[in-house]
Amino acid sequence: MVDKKYKYNIAVVGATGAVGRRMLVTLEERNFPVDRLSAFASARSVGQRLPFRGGVVEVKELREDSFMGVDIALFSAGSSISKKYAPIAVESGCFVIDNSSAWRMEKDVPLIIPEVNPSALGEKCGIIANPNCSTIQMVVALKPIHDQYRIRKVFVSTYQSVSGSGQKAIEELKQQSRNILDGKSVENHVYPHQIAFNCLPHIDVFMENGYTKEEMKMVNETHKILSDSTIEISPTAVRVPVFYSHSESVRVETELPMEVDEVKGLLSKSPGISLVDNPGENEYPLAVDACGKGEVFVGRVRADLTVDNAINFWVVSDNLLKGAAYNAVQIAELVLKRLGN
Repeated sequence: MVDKKYKYNIAVVGATGAVGRRMLVTLEERNFPVDRLSAFASARSVGQRLPFRGGVVEVKELREDSFMGVDIALFSAGSSISKKYAPIAVESGCFVIDNSSAWRMEKDVPLIIPEVNPSALGEKCGIIANPNCSTIQMVVALKPIHDQYRIRKVFVSTYQSVSGSGQKAIEELKQQSRNILDGKSVENHVYPHQIAFNCLPHIDVFMENGYTKEEMKMVNETHKILSDSTIEISPTAVRVPVFYSHSESVRVETELPMEVDEVKGLLSKSPGISLVDNPGENEYPLAVDACGKGEVFVGRVRADLTVDNAINFWVVSDNLLKGAAYNAVQIAELVLKRLGN
């Protein structure tokens, strides 16, 4: 958190969504210096009243003139909205921090995880991209290992909660679970198959190479964030019947030899990481424990049994917080530092 002398006009676009609501909470919890807060959404959400700092903010319809006088806009309304309105916001003199995939791989748009690559913010940027949720938690854990031992290969399997698909997916999991337990039939609308009591090795659309778009996001975004396209990454993304927080099993191969205790010590001192690694006492990162927290939790750190210079570990984080809203507000704090405040 940053102490500031000035206050700023902040806009949240997509304020009524799961991530947008978390953005409001995070701005409040981190005591962000908000002078005026504007909440925007689609026409069907106009008039909703959202809590903020003991009061309420009334939702307005997003329009092309919505950004006049706004200093920083946090976007979480989908790629099509970001593609249309982010440039308009920048033209109005506003910094945009975008949570969609619209701008992440654009050459001149920084893709930021504050604990990993804050210097990528640069001196001139109007749009700043927030990485994919599954990428963020993995790269926060990879960064100290890469700096110390130089990573060659990453094998990752994700176990992603339904909240990553929005509120409708949360409701679908709830309803399917009730129906199954009550002996009733199940309908699926958000996912191609039943998600309750099931696992779907399918997140986003399939690409020609057999990987999904979600999996390729992890590859491409990691290369951009770490500024190293030589790292070989093999991902498998799975949707699981968990409401909040993503979990990942990660295997890393490095150029230099590693000792497990040394890696644990390195991770425990790294910003944004909470090491939970005491399997003898059944202590390891859990989705239910990460929910509502901004850290990335790492545990089950152990040497790989098949090759030298390789370790395995388990990573868990709240996908709506560090994977989205919390990371976006941290980026906004970097912007304030750049503004000299």
